[in-house]
This record gives sequence, C-alpha cells and structure tokens, in this order.
Amino acid sequence: MFKAQVVILAGGQGSRLRPYTTVLPKPLLPLGEMPILEILIRQLKYYGLTHILISTGYLAELIEAYFGNGDKWGVHIRYVREGEPLGTAGALKLATHTKNNFLVLNGDVFTDMDFAAFLKWHIRQKAMASIVIKERKIKGDFGVVEVGTNHELKTYHEKPEHKSFLSIGVNALNVRVKSFIKAGEHIGMPDLMLRLKSKIQKVCCYKMRGTWLDLGRFEDLERAQDLFARHKKKFIPGDKRRV
Repeated sequence: MFKAQVVILAGGQGSRLRPYTTVLPKPLLPLGEMPILEILIRQLKYYGLTHILISTGYLAELIEAYFGNGDKWGVHIRYVREGEPLGTAGALKLATHTKNNFLVLNGDVFTDMDFAAFLKWHIRQKAMASIVIKERKIKGDFGVVEVGTNHELKTYHEKPEHKSFLSIGVNALNVRVKSFIKAGEHIGMPDLMLRLKSKIQKVCCYKMRGTWLDLGRFEDLERAQDLFARHKKKFIPGDKRRV
C-alpha cells in the first residue's frame, strides 16, 4: 500500500514571479537544465525518501505530465488536486495516505539540507510538528526615521538590517496533525502551527546551517541559478548513499 513519506505542496500560483508563472507553475521553473521540483525529487531519492505525494492546483496538468509516476527518477509519485486553493496547510487534509510522521515541503524549496536527518530528529523529539528555520539578515527597503519631541529628528537609519529566523518551507508532521484541519478549510502553515500550540501540542524548531534561498523572490532566483551552475553536485548528490 502506498504510504507517502513526503508531501510536496505544488498548487500555488507563484504570483510574485509573474510573468514567468503565467505559463509555468513555479515548481517547473528551471535552474539550469532542470526544473526546481526535479532537483528536490532527486534530493529526496538520495536520502531514501521515495514515496512522494504531490498536491497540485494551478497548472496541475503540466506538473503531472512532467513527473508522471516518478519511475524516471526511481521514486513513487501520486497526486491530489485542490479543487480550490486551500493554503499551505489546508491541502494536507487531502493527503490521506501518509506515514505516521512525514515531511511537508514547498515545491520550490532550494536547499542542500539532509531531509532524512531532519525527519529522524523530528521523530526523536516526539513532536506533533517541526519547522526548519534558517537565520538570515533582512535588509529594509526604506530609510527608517525616528521622531523625538517637538517634531525634531531623533535618529535616521538608512535601510537598516536585522537578523531573524525564517521558515524555509520544510516541515515534519505527525499524521495526527490532520485532525486539527477542517475539511475544505483554507489555512496556511503558520496558522496551523499556532493552532497546534494553542491546543498544547509540541511544535519544535530545527535550525539549519546549510544553503537556502527563497525562490519566490527574483533576486534569490537569480542567485540560485548561479549557485546551481557552480555547485551542481552539492544540490544533486549521487545516488550511491542510502539512508
């Protein structure tokens, strides 16, 4: 019986990358000679995560036609389609055939992290959910002005930077998480995590130290093109190792 170790969310419209995504779904945008999602599937295969469920929506037929049943990459792929957008967590209610603990990945994740090690870590924590986070410098787009008394300038920061931990779009969930999502509910992953916390469920954060770029941003997409061209073996390791 098919039991998914990984659920890939590939139903979004990728509106931040228009006009590119008017003709291709974001997971099919190429880095070099292959789509983003193909790189991700090759990584999952390397780490022994070969049972994959892809949740599609926008331009679903293109994703399904390209990847088929996964035989070409040595994995097993099945699909669920969102009749209407359900958000990054609502689509999980459609994922009826999953392992007791499974990964949930955005279909445009670009990273060199060890997915299997993260899933094992999540299981050891006995968490209901775990979030992969990455520390990153965030630079403001505008100068920030602080005003003192009598309308006088207190200080002026030109495009200030600060460090924050960001979610990279990789999560691990216990199958019981789906009981906290209503059928047909539109809900994002952040709201689901907060809901779990409000229900006194254990939610953990896993700090990654490798490479991650947000491919929903033009500047990161351009950086990813360059990184992948120069360090292809880093992002598509060989298949000899088996976790």
